[in-house]
Amino acid sequence: MPNTALYSTLKVLSSPLLQGLYHHDVDGLENLPEGPYIVASNHLAFCDSIFIPLAMPRTVNFLAKSDYFTTPGVKGRAMAAFFRGVGQLPMDRSGGQKSQESLNAGGQVLKEGGIIGIYPEGTRSPDGRGYRPKVGVARLALETGVPVVPVGQIGTDLIQPSGSNRVRLRHDGKPIQVRTIIGKPLSFEEYTDGSDMSHRVQREIADRIGSEIRALSGQEYVDVYADRVKKIMTDKNMSADAAVAHLQH
Repeated sequence: MPNTALYSTLKVLSSPLLQGLYHHDVDGLENLPEGPYIVASNHLAFCDSIFIPLAMPRTVNFLAKSDYFTTPGVKGRAMAAFFRGVGQLPMDRSGGQKSQESLNAGGQVLKEGGIIGIYPEGTRSPDGRGYRPKVGVARLALETGVPVVPVGQIGTDLIQPSGSNRVRLRHDGKPIQVRTIIGKPLSFEEYTDGSDMSHRVQREIADRIGSEIRALSGQEYVDVYADRVKKIMTDKNMSADAAVAHLQH
């Protein structure tokens, strides 16, 4: 998917605005490869999908949750038009064929030389920790043969804390600093001959990507899926710690 006029306009307008409101530091731009690649990042807040594109010199088309594109009503149609306008692609997270079709759309962008952004955990962290990555990022890397660039986001959860829609400008009376740390690209050429697409290989690759992301972000690892934790938090009115303990019991 090529760059869109809305994407370019918002990037030009929002970059000085957000830099004025927050301190956004970007480290590791020299690690970005030429050609197509996958940006794989931790996910602390909605605004990660703003700060990461601002950090990247080229257009990043994110795989965004399909709810943004399927909400009914006038508001839903407007939201879908906006996300399409900024180059985001719907990602069905239900698994199976629907998820594969979403990954195929991302794969087409990569085949055309573009960049796909993905959050391997599949959802925002419920408490700031790093959770077990889904294998979709590994499958996309294996199917396309492109490198994966790990990215660590730090500080965006202070702008929009987990469970809150409120946007904050300061934390403890001080300006919020956001850091986007870009790691060295990961290559999985030893797997991309197509001979082994087993779940074991996908799990191994996803775990390696997750580990590299957490090395950049400094997050504690929790070996369960974040979406399962969030469901239990909602269904049983539990804290994230209690929900994790429930799953690990």
